[in-house]
Amino acid sequence: MSEPVALREQHAPAFAESPGVCRCPPRARALELPEPGEERWQDMVHVPAGTFLMGSDRFYREERPARRASVEAFWIDAHPVTNRQFQSFVAATGYLTVAERAPDPGLYPDADPALLVPGSLVFQAPARRVSLRDPRAWWAYVPGASFRHPEGPHSTLAGRGEHPVVHVSYEDACAYAAWAGKTLPTETEWEFAARGGLDAATFPWGDEFAPDGQLMANIWLGQFPCENLKQSGLERTSPVKAFPANGFGLYDVVGNVWEWTASAFEPLAAPQSTGSCCGPATAAPSSTRVVKGGSHLCAPNYCLRYRPAARQGQAVDTSTGHIGFRCVVRAAGAPQRSRA
Repeated sequence: MSEPVALREQHAPAFAESPGVCRCPPRARALELPEPGEERWQDMVHVPAGTFLMGSDRFYREERPARRASVEAFWIDAHPVTNRQFQSFVAATGYLTVAERAPDPGLYPDADPALLVPGSLVFQAPARRVSLRDPRAWWAYVPGASFRHPEGPHSTLAGRGEHPVVHVSYEDACAYAAWAGKTLPTETEWEFAARGGLDAATFPWGDEFAPDGQLMANIWLGQFPCENLKQSGLERTSPVKAFPANGFGLYDVVGNVWEWTASAFEPLAAPQSTGSCCGPATAAPSSTRVVKGGSHLCAPNYCLRYRPAARQGQAVDTSTGHIGFRCVVRAAGAPQRSRA
């Protein structure tokens, strides 16, 4: 884990937890909400109420125990929020993401001043095999990296309008959701939706990783973190809807990008010390949120978290090149039919 991440986790602001409520700073909540209209509901899918087996006893300890859980009906975005959608939000509000703001020196009194500049965490593949115990071998805090510049100042969003937005912190995701008249899903809602009606299956499509040889999600193929075989032709994120939808009609629920939820991260059991492409979650539960679904950096030899049951904790004030989000709407005011 890079120094800026450790520092930000140590001093991360506390967010009050209430199930299903996106607790945002006043900066985010004060944003003007849109007028009700059809555009708000485009590409949303209705998820019925139900009971399911949440978590897993077969993989990582933080997913245990498997237990029955229930949700009320809700609507959820069919895919992660895209760069195009997030750009519309920024254009309408003038919002500045956390990655685009200089860290407050008062919060990091021992930090190197050269690191107290706007930026975000970017994956950088090492040239050779490295120990999988230290994520600092492949993560770097890159000044100038943001959702506009995913790999750093030299990069742009050209050709990536339909890719999931990345380098968004929890605050940024809440701000977008508030502007759109939506909220972030709870961990339970997210996992129920991601399973697509397949209770207790390993993947959203069943138990076989690549049915009939078909790759079903954008994940890392090869020896992580130095060998990416790019069998899907992809090096980082992929356009949403590039892979098949699950049984509810949701795309990219595993692989591509991890997704923020509104739920505080509290390990159900002692978490694994290795095997996470996110790095360890060391901050207190009040300053972490659960992220779900894995990303394009999840690999069978290291981070087998491209599954609905998988979960990680992420500091709320940290952004990376492999975390995005999608939104939900509950009950009152929801559309009568899906626009997906």
